[in-house]
Amino acid sequence: MMMTNIPDPQDTQLTESPAESGEALDRGTFTELRVPKSRAALALDGVWHQISPRYVISQVLQNVAMLVVIAAAAVVGGLVFEMQWVYIPAGVLALVTVATLIVLPRQARAIGYQLRADDIVFRKGILWQRMISVPYGRMQLVDITHGPLDRAFGIAKLKMVTAAATTGVEIPGLTQTAAEALRDTLIDVAETRRTGL
Repeated sequence: MMMTNIPDPQDTQLTESPAESGEALDRGTFTELRVPKSRAALALDGVWHQISPRYVISQVLQNVAMLVVIAAAAVVGGLVFEMQWVYIPAGVLALVTVATLIVLPRQARAIGYQLRADDIVFRKGILWQRMISVPYGRMQLVDITHGPLDRAFGIAKLKMVTAAATTGVEIPGLTQTAAEALRDTLIDVAETRRTGL
């Protein structure tokens, strides 16, 4: 009977150099990483900035699609399954969606933000106005998200997260360039505020 020596995992040493282990991480992966298009630092001048009008078009298309889905569900429920009561909730949902479409352009014009020396201020709302001030030093995460329709219109949503859940801010309808420049500026400024520089 032949016995083979199995190496003990504790006795083995890593024989790869750091350069070789780095190459192992990149083997079989994509060759190029997408990088931000803009690294421009924005001025902390306290000037109000608005969102893109393309946000309104994107939201109108989403709400119209919602109306089509509501109408189709009501027709199927009413005609195919003979549930006449389905027209009542469908009508209510359709009225709410139409009211949203009417108010949407004014709501979009009411959204704004300004970069001040120590914080970013975000405002929104028509009847119930809300203004939020987020100190740069309290930011823990700055995130950009955009769905397929947002990408088609070249807009994105920038989200800032702090330790307190009530002070998190989402700025919708930013152009891609503005979102990336704002993200980079917020990260740079937040880093200096946290370290006390």
